[in-house]
Amino acid sequence: MKKQYKSKWLKALLAVFFVFGIGATVFIFSKESNESFEKTEEVSKNQKNQKLSQETLAQENILDSLTNLKLAYDAAILEKTALAQQLEIERKNIENLMEIIKASKNPSVEQIHIYRKQLLDMNASLVSKGIEVKNLKSQNKSLLTEIESQNVVMYKQKAENDTLISKQKQLESTLKDASRLSLNSFKVIALREKKSGKEQETDKAKSTKKLKVSFSINGNSVAKTGKKVFYIQVLDQNNTVLGDNKLIEFGNDKALVYSFIVSVDFQGKPANVYGVLNSDENPFNKGTYFVNFFDKQEIMGSASITLE
Repeated sequence: MKKQYKSKWLKALLAVFFVFGIGATVFIFSKESNESFEKTEEVSKNQKNQKLSQETLAQENILDSLTNLKLAYDAAILEKTALAQQLEIERKNIENLMEIIKASKNPSVEQIHIYRKQLLDMNASLVSKGIEVKNLKSQNKSLLTEIESQNVVMYKQKAENDTLISKQKQLESTLKDASRLSLNSFKVIALREKKSGKEQETDKAKSTKKLKVSFSINGNSVAKTGKKVFYIQVLDQNNTVLGDNKLIEFGNDKALVYSFIVSVDFQGKPANVYGVLNSDENPFNKGTYFVNFFDKQEIMGSASITLE
């Protein structure tokens, strides 16, 4: 009986130990499971944070690249080529993309991929535009060189033309001076009529019937031949123009009031020219009379006479 009791007690003790062992095992397993789940969750969270950090870093890198790209466009625009307007449009597109990226919080992988593709396209566009700008600058340089060469040629041509024009003007002036008629021997005398009808020089005003003027033309082989007209202006003591007292204009804002005209058929040889101013109904008074000789508007000489 004692053995039987001892056996029961041993079984009971073993049962307690079994139950305790199972509980401890369950507790340990449960604890390990919780720790494993927490570790898994922490790893997943870290991976997510790491993934988020990589995407944020990629976003910042793209923004930095776009900033540098914008600076490159700024420099290209300063070149002031024919592509300046297109470059400004491209720069505006970069600025717009930068604003979009800055406004994007926690961008996804797909967004980062799109941003990278747009960055690559803009880089390619800049390279293409850069080549065009370089070509334009080269063309402009060539054009400037060509223009400078043309300017040198034109300057030389202008200098030659100016020299020719100057020589031509000098020649024309020389020919004009050479072809001008030279007048001399300007003279005026008073004439009276004798009963016989012959004329005789006098210095008496009351007997003077006419004033006779004369001058000589020097010979000139290069002067234009043909009829030459000269204007005679006779002024009395009151500076009044006697005779016809007519006005003639020469078309260059110059005019002349003359007393009468004389003409001669000039053939390049020396010639003597005469003209007469009659008293008609206006007798000559005492005093001094002045006579001016004109070739058109240019005065060629003068003479005077005093009547007693």
